[in-house]
Amino acid sequence: MSDIHKPSVLFVCVNNAGRSQMAAAFLTHLAGDRIEVRSAGSAPADTVNPAVVEAMAEVGIDIAAETPKILTTEAVQASDVVITMGCGDACPVFPGKTYLDWKLDDPAGQGTAAVRPIRDDIRTRVQNLIAELTPRHGTNSPTARAGLRRRRR
Repeated sequence: MSDIHKPSVLFVCVNNAGRSQMAAAFLTHLAGDRIEVRSAGSAPADTVNPAVVEAMAEVGIDIAAETPKILTTEAVQASDVVITMGCGDACPVFPGKTYLDWKLDDPAGQGTAAVRPIRDDIRTRVQNLIAELTPRHGTNSPTARAGLRRRRR
């Protein structure tokens, strides 16, 4: 039996219509089935921001069918890493979880041109996250755990 743990990540923003949707889509696209991915919002919108959908389509990722989801205690409890993006104190805190806060501009109300740099910043952050969560020696290695601990806020 393998003791390698498949890490799980929850991305949280207020509306779950922009930043967290892009982050979840990039993580799913780039990490495949190596990492379990969730996203949610403290006050979810009715739909994903159309400019975000268009910006992601430009890089070959279709999120048009995604729908914003409400943040639940269960989603936080089921995640190893919780990454907030401008939702303040809305995210419940549980011991043993790694919490990161990514300072990102909010794409709400912006056009696709303004969303592109946010998208590209998120892609870079997700690539770095993947490297930390899936190091060469397995996801349950001391290197993986220590790397995330250093980034706790």
